[in-house]
Parts: sequence; C-alpha cells; structure tokens
Amino acid sequence: MNRLITGGCLWLAVQGFALAGAVNFENVRLWAAPDHTRVVFDTSGAVTPKKVFLLQNPDRLVIDVPAAQASSAIEAASAAGLVTGVRAAKNNVSTLRIVLELKQSVKPRTFSLKPNDQYGHRLVVDLYEADTSSGVVKKTVVKKPVVKKSVADKTAALRDLVIAIDAGHGGDDPGARGSRGTKEKTVVLAIARELAELVRKEPGMRPVLIREGDYYIGLRQRINKARKHNADLFISIHADAFRDKRAHGSSVFVLSRRGASSEMGRWLANQENAADLAGGVSLDDKDDLLAEVLLDLSQSATIEASHEVAANMLGGLKRLGKTHKSTVQRAGFVVLKSPDIPSILVETAFISNPQEENKLRDKRHQKKLAQAMLTGIRDYFGNNPPPGTHMVARKYKVKPGDTLSEIAAVHRVSLASLRGYNSLKSDRLRVGDTLRIPPIRGS
Repeated sequence: MNRLITGGCLWLAVQGFALAGAVNFENVRLWAAPDHTRVVFDTSGAVTPKKVFLLQNPDRLVIDVPAAQASSAIEAASAAGLVTGVRAAKNNVSTLRIVLELKQSVKPRTFSLKPNDQYGHRLVVDLYEADTSSGVVKKTVVKKPVVKKSVADKTAALRDLVIAIDAGHGGDDPGARGSRGTKEKTVVLAIARELAELVRKEPGMRPVLIREGDYYIGLRQRINKARKHNADLFISIHADAFRDKRAHGSSVFVLSRRGASSEMGRWLANQENAADLAGGVSLDDKDDLLAEVLLDLSQSATIEASHEVAANMLGGLKRLGKTHKSTVQRAGFVVLKSPDIPSILVETAFISNPQEENKLRDKRHQKKLAQAMLTGIRDYFGNNPPPGTHMVARKYKVKPGDTLSEIAAVHRVSLASLRGYNSLKSDRLRVGDTLRIPPIRGS
C-alpha cells in the first residue's frame, strides 16, 4: 500500500514538473488576406511542432506540440478567412493537439518567430487555398509580356499608367509605434488609400493597392503583385522611427548598388524567373555571361529611373516642410529589388517624433502627403511618358495673348486638370513657358 502511495506521489510530481515546464499557448490572432490566411499563436517559449497534418471531411489542420498546454483564449478566437474555428486539447499526457477547422482544403506553411520589440515567441501558420484537383497551391505565374512593336501599334488603344502603391507592414506586423500608440501599419495604409484615390482621378493613370486591408504580405509577394499588374512604378510607403524623438522629416530611398548586385545573383539562380527578366527578354537561350549583362542593363536603367522618380518625389515632399535628408538615399530594401519596375520607398515622417506622430494621424496631413507624392509622379512621367500610354506628353508653348482657359478649350481638357497637371497656383502665364497638356480620358 505504501509502495502504491509512493508511486502515485511520484507520478503526480512528474506531471506537476512537466506542467510547470510546458510551453503555454497564450493567445491566437487571425488575419485574412486576399491570397491566404495567417494564424499567429503567442507562446511562452520557443515551439517546434511534432506533427502538422491535414484531415478531410470536414477539412482540418492538426498541429501536435510536445510539452505544451493552451489557455482558454485559444478556443475563443473568431473565425477569419479560411479558418472557421480553433480547438485545443491534450492528445495524450505529453502532447497538445491544436485543430484549425477550415472552410476548404488548404496548403499550410508553419514557422516559428523569435521575440521582437512587439511580441514574444510565436508560432505562425500560413494557409493558402489549395487546388483540390491536384493537391497543390493555386499559383499565378508572374509574367511580364514581351511587347512586339509594329506599325499597327500606332493605332492600338493607349493604356493607363499603372502605379503600384504599397502600404508597409500590416496584420501581425504593426511596424513602428508612436508614443500615443499610433501604429505605422495603420497610418501608411490611410496615406496609401489617399494616394490611390488621387491617382484614380488623374487622367491616364490607374492605381493598384498592394495591401488593401490590415493583413501582412511577404516582401517579395509585394514585388510580384506589382509585376503581375505590369506596374510602371512601385511606391512603398512607411513611417520612420528613431530612439531620439527629435528626429524628423521625410526621406526617399532607392535600391543601393550592393542590393542590386545581390539581387542579380538571386534572380539568375532562380530558373523559374530566368525567362522573365530584362524587360521581357527571355534568358533561356542565353549563356550565363550574356544573361548577366542583359539583367545588369535592365537593372541599371531601372535604378536610374527610380532615382529620377525619387528626386521628383523628394521635391514634392520638401514643399510640406524640412525633409530628414536633402538628397535621395540608397538602401537594400527588399521591396526595391524589382529588376524591371522603377521602385522607391518613402519614409513619410518619424512616428517616434510626437509632433510628427500627430501629423500622421491627421487626415488633412495624410492628404497633403499623398498630394506631394502625386506631384512627384506627375513631374516624372510628364517628362518620361512610357510609349503606348495616355501619358505620352502633349506640350504647348505659351504665346502672347494666350490664356489658360483658351488653351484648355483648344486641347479639349478642363481648366482644373490643366492647372493641376502643371501644378499651377494661379492662371497667370508667361510667354515662352511650356505647358504639359493632360491626356484625355478614354482617348
């Protein structure tokens, strides 16, 4: 009898020790993006799942985690995206089983994240819609079409300029935070939406929002989405932060040459991308040296165009106040690494500066930032209109006796669009000035 009691006490002691040393699943957050659903578990320590597998009828994803336990908050999670519910229970004495109830078949991807300034340990599960007929993820191959120019192209319908607008961070990645709790992901999305609305109203332009809501998109997925839409320009919008709260002002970045060199190697090594580089020139039948030269030419032209766009953008931002840097900066940001789309990153302000945080929260200032960016876009494409677009510039040199309203009438554009297209603050003209005539919608 004593032996039995001793054994029982030993068993309880072992269980108590195991419970005390178990990793706790403290909370769960779900984010629904257009192409996937992200599930993030906050854990008290590092987690390595023992098994991750799918079940059907109904569709479920099962995650077995050794030496773990779950709080009641796990099962209180609301449905989102592809996930209809979350359950957690002990599968056996030493293993916690988490079940994600699903709307349909998925392709899962799981990984762990170490603590950062915002969160502790996390287990992340990304769920992508699966092609049930083949069991693989539906995937859109990004192809930039080869444009074959001919005489017939002159009569072809003109297209709008495509401006890809990327609001940084999102979902479980809030970005920087201000002293009032302002999240970078929130204010940059608001600015991105303001810019998209301005671009939408601009004759000859069409916006594409890379992130339309509060969810995270991978950095290279952002590039791919811009390329899928054949974007003419990629603008990534952010808000800076620094330990010194006095730091202030906007900055504009383009890709550094070192970042370009590392990216070239990555693209050349990727056979899936090899046929889709250098502005649509297939590299399949080229030797390594020629492929590298072609990509280098494409990249160099893209970086040069990016720098010119960035300089115009910086000029527009300077009108709002002192910028953090007076010249265009260079860095190796991943979102700037597209080899065939001019790409810039705008740090709109320092969210760590209390005065600038207040401005970033102000709708009026958000609109001013968007307007400054639009001015930079206009200035660049007014001088560098891509062939085949409505933006192919029409120009008019002012003559004695001309008035702005008469010029607008002759060219069949509104006075407001002519004034705005040339960033004019008044209708006064000087003889010899050159006006850019905005494209006519539908032409």
